[in-house]
Amino acid sequence: MSTAVAPARTGTVLADLLPASTVSRARVRDAALVLGGAALTGAAAQLSLPVPGSPVPVTGQTFAALLVGTALGTRRGFLSLALYAVAGVAGVPWFAEGSSGAAMPSFGYIIGMLLAAAVVGAVARRGGDRSVLRTAGTMALGSAVIYAVGVPYLAFALDVSLGEAAALGLVPYLIGDALKAALAMGALPAAWKLAGRRG
Repeated sequence: MSTAVAPARTGTVLADLLPASTVSRARVRDAALVLGGAALTGAAAQLSLPVPGSPVPVTGQTFAALLVGTALGTRRGFLSLALYAVAGVAGVPWFAEGSSGAAMPSFGYIIGMLLAAAVVGAVARRGGDRSVLRTAGTMALGSAVIYAVGVPYLAFALDVSLGEAAALGLVPYLIGDALKAALAMGALPAAWKLAGRRG
């Protein structure tokens, strides 16, 4: 008799591997995951380094948002980042550098993170976090979504051209994004391997 464990089927994300024996327990699990994802993003946003000349600091926020979306899937990832955004606008000081509200020029990145969490969650359901190369592509796609919203919003908020906004809110962050992607490329496929061994 073989003791090999079948890999989790495509269509699942890491959060689906958490047991829930009834519908009500699944709802409690999902609510806890949504709250936890928002809290993780808020905590990661406090890991912040200012960038000289730019109103957008380097934070762990984008990494957390992409990790939450990938691990939780589209619906839970979107809800988690929506909770993070709405609570921050309402006054919870868990945006970058302990800020809150929607008046900051970098708010477009938060909207972008919300959309990116949904996108990477959908890609993860198709196996986008099962290997190093797929995870790299998933993280790159998520980052592109964040910048596609954040940079034009920054241009509008600062009344500068798209090129100037990219120089302020995109170019200085590419190396950091590559490092964050490298972390995800190690962590997510390893989590799947561990889940397979314990399955």
